[in-house]
Parts: sequence; structure tokens; C-alpha cells
Amino acid sequence: MIFLGDFLPFHLPDIGEEEINEVVDSLKSGWLTTGKKTKLFEEQFAEFLGEEIYSVAVNSATAGMHLALEAIGIKSEDEVITTPYTFTATAEVIRYFGAHPVFVDIDPSTFNIDVNQIEKAITSKTKAIMPVHFAGLSCQMDEILRIAKKYNLKVIEDAAHALPTTYNGNLIGTLNSDATVFSFYATKTLATGEGGMLVTKDKNIAERCKNMRLHGINRDVFDRYTSTKPSWYYEVIAPGYKYNMTDIAASIGIQQLKKLWSFQKVRQKMATIYDNELADLPIILPPKPINDTHSWHLYIIQLNTSKVSRDEFISKMAENGVGCSVHFIPLHLHPYWKNTYQLHGHDFPNSLNIYNNVVSLPIYTKMTDQDQQKVIDSIKKILQ
Repeated sequence: MIFLGDFLPFHLPDIGEEEINEVVDSLKSGWLTTGKKTKLFEEQFAEFLGEEIYSVAVNSATAGMHLALEAIGIKSEDEVITTPYTFTATAEVIRYFGAHPVFVDIDPSTFNIDVNQIEKAITSKTKAIMPVHFAGLSCQMDEILRIAKKYNLKVIEDAAHALPTTYNGNLIGTLNSDATVFSFYATKTLATGEGGMLVTKDKNIAERCKNMRLHGINRDVFDRYTSTKPSWYYEVIAPGYKYNMTDIAASIGIQQLKKLWSFQKVRQKMATIYDNELADLPIILPPKPINDTHSWHLYIIQLNTSKVSRDEFISKMAENGVGCSVHFIPLHLHPYWKNTYQLHGHDFPNSLNIYNNVVSLPIYTKMTDQDQQKVIDSIKKILQ
């Protein structure tokens, strides 16, 4: 694949004729916003998970997490335990309520929240735990759910990276947490450009989220506008939000969902090739599950050499025509979180140490074998 000359970007979405045709069908239908395509996408997503699941399509995973926290009753000054090693959206939605994220460091062997430190962070104000399935590797959910039950806490899973990921053989989204939220951002394993899906086994949470995603109105606009009888009446039951997914985005999602397992197999194959080709280099390879599925949304290496710094490595990769990235700058290093909660770099040493050495390599289904070999050859050239 040639893009921007010979430069290989960090990511490109895999959009085929099926997605294009589905979008064209929606454009021709005369209905562009939340309607029958969105409802179909929700139904098919629940079927994909294979459980008695309620699915609520939203315009971003950020929106989904906000709705989930609102539905479980998060209030001002409440505390929600999460990890600093994540994108800011995970924590920012907690602040929307005037509540406070309480950060717990990661386990350096998984990059996920260290379950052994969670109980020490619980106070009388703690109301929920928000684990993040980092890069597509599931957290230790049995232990998190055990702690939550012990202290009567809610669990909202940030599964932005984790589709399709399994834990103990069960797909993330089917566990006994209160809600799970997936992202369909342009770089994700299922991409609609912008979008997300909240799933839950709790009917009350699902109904609350459906109402709140569209201004707190208790009837979908599609049902009102397409009725053959006068059907204009609706009620606002709460001051809601504008978080609904459009049928245009859902059209892309419907077709992407059909390809999800084939996409995962391609990513898994690419991860295995990286593992084999990079094994003898001064690199720590990414953590992997045992007898479970990793979505491989990200393939993250840690440099284990003093010959080249992380930033120099990324620059040299760019010079060789390969785009790389860093996931993530820990939240406690960002001005807002650092200043608001008087945090310091050493407060979360595992997150800091990992961050200082990690590089995210390109891993996406639009890449060819030659593209991946270019990445591998560039790494060997720099490190050997």
C-alpha cells in the first residue's frame, strides 16, 4: 500500500464497498439521523455478543461512559476508581458530575489497573470502579467484580480497545459489570469514524441511557416522525444530552461488525509476526493473554536499550517512512489532572516507567505483508 508517497501511516481504516453501499442506501432512504439503521446496528451488536444484552448506540465512547455514570447515579464529590494510564476521556466523564477520579497505578506486566491496589484506594465516597482494557487485553475482571461486590460498588468497563476481547472465554461486554462501553472511533477495531456502544444487562440502565442520549426525551424521533398517525407528543423526563448515533455511522458499523472476527484474525497474525521478528531485539514485547482473545487494537513495544531514546526511535522510524505513536501520556502528567489533584510523576511509578519507553507500532488490516516488513526492517535497522 502506498500512502503519502512511501510513508506508511500509523493507522488507516479498512472501509470496503459494503460500507459504502450501506451508507448510500441510508442517504437514499431520506433518513440520516438516528433511525432504523441505528436500531438494526444495536440489535446485531447484541447478537454478536451472544447474551441477553441491551445495546445503546451513541456518538462516542466518551458519551457512553458519561451516560453510564449518570445512569448509576454518580453525584458531586463521589469518587470513581480508575487508572491514570488511559486517554483523558475515561477520567473527564467523572468530572462532568463534579465527582473525582481516584487513580490506581497499573500492573507493569499487563498495562491494566493493578487489582492488588484497588482496595487501598476505596473510601466512604467511592461509588464505582472503571477498569480500562488497555490495548485490547482484558483486565482481571473476576477480582475487580469481587471487590465491587464486597464494597457495594458499581463497575463500568472502558472497553474502547476491547472488541473483540475475551476474559475467561467470555466476550468483554457479557460479564457481570453494570455497563460496558466500546469505541468506534476511526482508529478502532470497528470504525464508524465517530461512535460507540454502551451495553448492559440491566434494563433500567439501558432505558435511562436511551432517554438521556437524546435530550431526556422519552420517545425516539424516528418513531414520531415516521408514524402514519399523528404522533407528535413526547415528554422530557430529564435534562439530557445530544449523544445519539446517526444512521450514517450505524450503516458503516453494520458492515464492519460482519468483518470483526476476520479483522481480529488479521491483527492476531500481524501480532504473531511482530513477536517472532522482534524477539531477539532489545525490546520488551507486549503482554498477551493465556487462552483468551486479544483484540490487538494496539501493538506496543518497550525499548530496552540505552542506544536510542523512545523519542529518537520514533523520529528515526519516521525518517524510514513509518508512522508510530505513543499510548498514552499518563493523566497525572497532564496540566489539568496534575494541578487539580496535586499529582507528581512518581505518584504512579509503573505508569511513568512504562510511558517513558513505549512505542505503538502500526497494526491494522489495511497493511500488506510488505508494509509490515517495512516496519520490521526499519526497527532492525535502528536497533541493530
